[in-house]
Amino acid sequence: MRWLPALLSLAALPLGAFAAKSSSSSADRFEKFHTQAVASSPLKLADASYKKLTVAPRDYSVAVLLTALDAKYGCQLCTLFQPEWDVLGKSYIRGDKAGVSRLLLTTLDFTDGRETFMSLGLQTAPVLLLFQPTTGPHAVANPDPIRFDFGNGVPNAEGVRDWLARQLPDRPHPAVYRPVDYLRWVVSIVSFLGILGAGFKAWPFILPVIQSRNAWAGLSLIGILLFTSGHMFNQIRKVPYVAGDGRGGISYFAGGFQSQYGLETQIVAFIYGALSFSTIALALKAPRTKDSYMQQVMVIGFGIVLAVMYSFLLSVFRIKNGGYPFKLPPFM
Repeated sequence: MRWLPALLSLAALPLGAFAAKSSSSSADRFEKFHTQAVASSPLKLADASYKKLTVAPRDYSVAVLLTALDAKYGCQLCTLFQPEWDVLGKSYIRGDKAGVSRLLLTTLDFTDGRETFMSLGLQTAPVLLLFQPTTGPHAVANPDPIRFDFGNGVPNAEGVRDWLARQLPDRPHPAVYRPVDYLRWVVSIVSFLGILGAGFKAWPFILPVIQSRNAWAGLSLIGILLFTSGHMFNQIRKVPYVAGDGRGGISYFAGGFQSQYGLETQIVAFIYGALSFSTIALALKAPRTKDSYMQQVMVIGFGIVLAVMYSFLLSVFRIKNGGYPFKLPPFM
């Protein structure tokens, strides 16, 4: 029986050689693709390279962005997210050129990876999949990829980097580096200087407007009418513009004080504006009119506008508060 241990050792040699070959193959794959990523990251894939990179066993992680950038697909989210993904890929290579994190960031476009999209059963894009290691110190029990949630809109590079750090702990994750956009700085400086020069030349004409009491009074009156009519309520509550009255018509005013419509706000603002303008005209304009006949016409005309607008305002208030007892002709 002395030959039995020797026989078992000989039988185990092929298994050990296979395991070593698999480990070496995984390491070689990572080194090969990491070298390509150093030259251009995120690394662009096709069907064949995707299968080769994500096949098990692997002692590295792969983040694959499956996207559709061609304009004929009309994927707006893909177009908006791609610059952030590019920034993240370049940041990882810039901060981890040696590949200590054992993470590769890649992109597979639908044009180059139709078979992959079909095999995964994807009907929408973009999709971000994270393949974790199946061997090595960071191996996971479940080899299925983790999917990033795009439900909250277009994420930025920092948000995706934090997600990767949560999924891949105990590994270095470089900070996001955004290169300086010198063209944007130049355009901003030139625009600022242009506006500054134009303002300097126009200052003799702008100063009288800034110092004008009438201009500030007009702006103040517009602000008062805007906010007293319920504009901020509409912005906060996101109220509808109009609503149906249940009989096939349109309801312009909402009953009660806890709701209102967008058009209702505009009508009330118009009423307040007409009342304010009429009052100001009677107080300031009419007394300065030298023609007595024209002065009489102005007083009668603006007085009629005041009476009609105030009557309409009372009728609107009765819609809001059905128990309000006061009314004024002609809106009885």
